[in-house]
Amino acid sequence: MTAASAANLLAGSLLGAWAGAAWAVRMRSATLYKVLAALMVLMAAALVVTHTTPLDALALPLWAQVPCGVAAGFGIGVVAAIMGVAGGELLIPTIVLLFGVDIRTAGSLSLLVSLPTMLVAFARYSRDGSFAVLGANLRFTMVMAAGSVVGAVLGGLLLGVFSDLVLIPLLAVILLVSAIKLARHD
Repeated sequence: MTAASAANLLAGSLLGAWAGAAWAVRMRSATLYKVLAALMVLMAAALVVTHTTPLDALALPLWAQVPCGVAAGFGIGVVAAIMGVAGGELLIPTIVLLFGVDIRTAGSLSLLVSLPTMLVAFARYSRDGSFAVLGANLRFTMVMAAGSVVGAVLGGLLLGVFSDLVLIPLLAVILLVSAIKLARHD
């Protein structure tokens, strides 16, 4: 993966994050729940497909990697901003498939793209005062933040303990159950 390809993926992701956050703040709550539910179903499907089917890199010519990188980055940025995730679950397979990079390098590159992407989404949400609810619910916010840190540490410590044969179906089921709950939300 060339530096230019990474830059194009990042450029698309930053634009997508801004657009996704702008769309999310304008959506009615009922619509946002449905969009989130649909994205969770798509992510569950992508998770299962990418972990059960051997996929080779697309071997795109260099001239096609640039627009494909920008377009893929834009889509990933939109999803990351709407779902409030860094997009790594979409970035890693995209980097591997579009640019033929090994999985470890793709993981590192995804971190480099994810952080600026989430900062752009954060900046866009901040413009509309979307984070005022966090200050109003400070105790809840702190508990969720602490839980996230503890979960990340435990996840890192348990890395390699459970096989993909257990984790992938479990994560897919969690995503699908969450999607059903969101789709039924009033």
